[in-house]
Formats: sequence, structure tokens, C-alpha cells
Amino acid sequence: MRATREKILEEAAILRSRFPDAKCTINFKNRFELLVCTVLSAQTTDKRVNMVSPSLFAAFSGPKEMAKAPLEEIENIIKPLGMYKSKAKSIQTLSKQLEGFGWQVPGSMQELVKLRGVGRKTANVVLTEGFSVPGFPVDTHVTRVTSRLRWHSEWNDPHPDPAVIEKELCSIFPPESWRTVSCTLIEFGREICHAKNPDCASCPLKDLCPFVKRG
Repeated sequence: MRATREKILEEAAILRSRFPDAKCTINFKNRFELLVCTVLSAQTTDKRVNMVSPSLFAAFSGPKEMAKAPLEEIENIIKPLGMYKSKAKSIQTLSKQLEGFGWQVPGSMQELVKLRGVGRKTANVVLTEGFSVPGFPVDTHVTRVTSRLRWHSEWNDPHPDPAVIEKELCSIFPPESWRTVSCTLIEFGREICHAKNPDCASCPLKDLCPFVKRG
């Protein structure tokens, strides 16, 4: 059974007290860098993205430069991230697409998801961090943690729909807290609630979590 709203809010408060400084860990100087880095962060860590992004933006500082760059040069820079061929194609293609927006990153979900490599999670990161628009990014950490805690109706599904998770969590938390809750869940997933071998012994929710109890 899905957790009650009261239990979800209680657990969220406990996690927030454990991770009071949780925030987006992508380094960026402008919205274009934020967009590109978030696309690059798929299937890797923000830390690794932060290691290659300075070289990437030193070579190609904006969408115009990225759009005209030799694809091989982009690939060589981001190769340490893995999936570098598809990621290079994505960030070059989305850079070309930005010409239709006056070479600016658009500020709406509807427009952002039209860009190559941009789904709702990436769009929400860009909106919350780049435009201060309320959004609830649902990445793999958020999906895993909220499933284990039964915070959404698809918690028992091996492949829950991130859009469903986003919609249901947004109905529980006020818009001004969406970004904070998402960042807290991500930090919790990175530090304690790992995909494999979660550190349940040090978990602040170990007395409340049904995943621990049946484990």
C-alpha cells in the first residue's frame, strides 16, 4: 500500500534534517551550460561531468560555437563520461535547435522537451536551477528512494513511470519545496539508499521504511 501523505511528509522532514544542505551539484555559469551539463549527466555522476565541462565550454562557449563544432572534437572532450557519441550528438543538435529560440535556452517545459536529449527530468532541472520555476526533477535516485518508501502508486512496479512519480509527489508537497525535496532525495540516494547494498544501518528512516523491514 502507498504511504499516507502524513507519513511522506514526516519522512521528508527527517531526510531534510539529515541533509540540510542538499542542492544541485552541477557546476554552471549560465543556462546553456546548465542544459548541456544536465544532458551529459545521464548514466554518470555530476562529479564526472564537472571534470570535463570546463574544457568543453572553454572550447565551445555557447550554442553557436557548439552547433558549428566538429563532432569529433566534442566527442574527444566528453569521452570520459561514457556514451560519448550519442551525448555529443545530442548536445550539438540541441545547440543547433536553440537557433530557433534566438540562441537562448527556452524557459518552458513544452519548449525544453523538444530539444534533443531533453526529457522531463532535464527540463525540470533547467527550470528550477536556471529560471527559478518550481519543478520536481525525478532521476534514478528519486525513483529508487520513493519506490522503496512507497511514496507513489507505482512503488511495486520494477519500472515506474517518472512522470507519474513527479505528478503524485507534486500533489503532496507545495511548489516552493519541490526543488528542495528532489535534491534531498537525490543526496539521500547517493549517500545512503544505494541501488546495491543500501546502508540501512545508518539510514535515518530505518524504523519507518518498509524496504528495511522486509529486507
